[in-house]
Amino acid sequence: MREIIFDTETTGLESKLDRVIEIGGIELINHFPTGKTLHLYISPEDRKVHPDALAVHGITDEFLKDKPKFADVVNEIRDFFEGARWVAHNATFDMGFINAEFARLGIEPVAPDLVTDTLSLARRKHPMGPNSLDALCRRYGIDNSHRTKHGALLDSELLAEVYIEMIGGR
Repeated sequence: MREIIFDTETTGLESKLDRVIEIGGIELINHFPTGKTLHLYISPEDRKVHPDALAVHGITDEFLKDKPKFADVVNEIRDFFEGARWVAHNATFDMGFINAEFARLGIEPVAPDLVTDTLSLARRKHPMGPNSLDALCRRYGIDNSHRTKHGALLDSELLAEVYIEMIGGR
């Protein structure tokens, strides 16, 4: 079974208005990392990074000004995810943004049955929480001390370790 553990960073919280500015993904086959990754920074075009989002991920408008548009990298994203389950922590958020970006380009949305939400999985497994990515790293003994800001690839790497532990470990 092929899965892509992924995360996005965005200009804000509203998928209909805000844009994806970073996507990171880690390929797993039968729950083992293959070493294949995807990591892209993306221009939000005419959308500015909201100060609250900037505080979370630290990605500035200046940094993004020369990055490719989503339309320029959409085929690379789709190729990387082709035939895989999409796995994200709070997948509703990330998929809302991915599907909004796809809609802007006239691309069909990702079907919900192709998506696994690790937050939902964590809430079922640990109903008393907390179930943030940081809390799950602590729970499973995964070192995230190098994580000072959110980053799509780093968060995907941490989530891959958490996910493997949540489903029974190696």
